[in-house]
Amino acid sequence: MGFVLSGILHLPGAKLTTDGEACEHGKAGKSQIFWCTLGLLRNRCGQALQSVQIISRRAREEGCGCRVPCSSSAQEPPWSVAAVILGDGSGTKLYPLTKRRAGGAIPLAAHYRLIDVVVSNCINSNITKIYALTQFNSTSLNAHLSRAYSTVGLGKDGFVEVLAAYQNLDDEGWFQGDADSIRRCLWVLEEYPVEDFLVLPGHHLYRMEYEKLIKAHRDSNADITVVLSLSENQRRPYSSSLKLNSKDQTLDSRRKLEGAQAPLMTTGGGSFTTDGAQDLRSMGIYVIKREALGKLLLQNLPHATDFKSEVIPGAVSMGMKVHTYTFNGYWEDMRDVEAFYQANLGITRKAPTSQGFNFYDREHPIYTLARCLPPTRITGAAIKDSVIGDGCVLNRCKINGSVIGMRACIGDGAIVEDTIVMGADIYQIDEDFRWCMTKKPCAAVPLGIGEQTQVRRAIIDKNARIGKNVKIVNADNVQEGDREESGYIITGGIVVVLKGAVIPDGSII
Repeated sequence: MGFVLSGILHLPGAKLTTDGEACEHGKAGKSQIFWCTLGLLRNRCGQALQSVQIISRRAREEGCGCRVPCSSSAQEPPWSVAAVILGDGSGTKLYPLTKRRAGGAIPLAAHYRLIDVVVSNCINSNITKIYALTQFNSTSLNAHLSRAYSTVGLGKDGFVEVLAAYQNLDDEGWFQGDADSIRRCLWVLEEYPVEDFLVLPGHHLYRMEYEKLIKAHRDSNADITVVLSLSENQRRPYSSSLKLNSKDQTLDSRRKLEGAQAPLMTTGGGSFTTDGAQDLRSMGIYVIKREALGKLLLQNLPHATDFKSEVIPGAVSMGMKVHTYTFNGYWEDMRDVEAFYQANLGITRKAPTSQGFNFYDREHPIYTLARCLPPTRITGAAIKDSVIGDGCVLNRCKINGSVIGMRACIGDGAIVEDTIVMGADIYQIDEDFRWCMTKKPCAAVPLGIGEQTQVRRAIIDKNARIGKNVKIVNADNVQEGDREESGYIITGGIVVVLKGAVIPDGSII
């Protein structure tokens, strides 16, 4: 058996395995303990031992040579960068999906949360110091980040840390914007001697190798690098634009509403030509030198609250070296409910790599909380071009072009088409175990979608209870409608059933 001595676990004659793969060194002797983070250890008798981190001087110098992922010194060291993931403000763009949660906490593709994409980009880019600044409706987001990434293997100094909005004697108000939130948290962000800060929105959908961005930022010796998108899927009427010269230096910055003129902000003291300049859209992603960030937020612009409209234009006008980095991959900033709806359904298409975000990229996986749910049970259901999450119970129903979230229950005869069903947080097993919430009137309508119900072009938020013989089809093609007191709204022609809403038997929407 193994024993602990001075914080190091000695396993005489033990064979180390993880997920069915053995360490090539085979046995670990008293003086040769390898530096690996293993999910499962077994001794020579095959007895399972507790998951631990094993360290040795020899392994730190040489690396263990295992086929499984290791934390040896042979691994490429993390960039001297800290990522700062921003909340999405009050979340009005995605309302009512943000009525009780932050934008980053919205379920995505039957398995993830939106913020998982951004955190995974950081992990895949070897950025191991990650801060998430949260404020509005942040309970579920904070819980998800803490549970999903508290034990992730990010190395000795790696972490995913939530910095929630706070008040103190000097600042009795809450965060007033993304720039203000970073200013208020600089005393925490500057704990580690990183060279640059990578500022990221927490609710966008894209895949980016941040190493290339950081290298371009440092090669240009820029104070700030702004990431611009050439993505063809962007159709927003409201955008932030930058005007560039041939060297990708920012000449001016503007924020405009389509069809309206906005004041132009130019670099101080100079003139420029617009020949060959481009107007591109900012993704809200910035790489900022540590010294430049402190100087801007604490000295030059101590009252600025927004990066796009105040900090970046201010840096340009002060003559700071502001460069750009062009990104031409898929990017969706979830500007409204319709954009979220289309981005989710993109996973159901046969060619996700060309028509939407690719969740099946083996080289750049998306990480999330391991929930250990049972497999989905399908009983006579007809399913076409759809994605089904874990732990669902699908009876004799028809599902076409839809995303069905975890623990979703769909009754006999139900038809679900072009719909996002976010699933449920719990199981309600009334028939088998006679367990129900009898003190609540909603117990009469069980969780999920009832028998003979039709749902088309809709978003069914979590824990919704939709009765039998219900029709959610928007037959009159209503584009906008506020029936929140009845448990749903219509936006962009999409019916959104609110989280925890109850739609009684026989209802027609």
